[in-house]
Amino acid sequence: MKYLMMVKIDPATDEGRRFEKGAPPDPRLMAAIDRHAEEMARAGILLGTGGLLPSSRGARVRAAEGRLSVTDGPFAESKELIGGYAILEAASRERAIELGQQFMQIHVDVLGPAYKGELEIRQMYDDGNDCREDAAHNGG
Repeated sequence: MKYLMMVKIDPATDEGRRFEKGAPPDPRLMAAIDRHAEEMARAGILLGTGGLLPSSRGARVRAAEGRLSVTDGPFAESKELIGGYAILEAASRERAIELGQQFMQIHVDVLGPAYKGELEIRQMYDDGNDCREDAAHNGG
């Protein structure tokens, strides 16, 4: 099963403010993540990754009442920003969570116990799973 993992940054933290100013991530963190990513890619677990630029370089397109609107970044009202993502292959949700914990532990190990961040893990739709099962299970 494929899982999308999104690293979320709180823009109110020091790390979040640096991210939004366009500062590159801590080189020690990037080196540790690169080593981890190489191991996971060799094992056939890591399918793809990407880091995102600050929200000031982005835009949001909203649909409401039959109309579209565009809002240019930065997104001051955001309580969290997506800093990057990874697509992984994992045999189960539990395994995906283990992999996510390993990744976030790298952040804590390198940046220290004051680091605040979040990793959202979502299973991706593919031919091997059926959304109708989820809808029936969730009363939809």
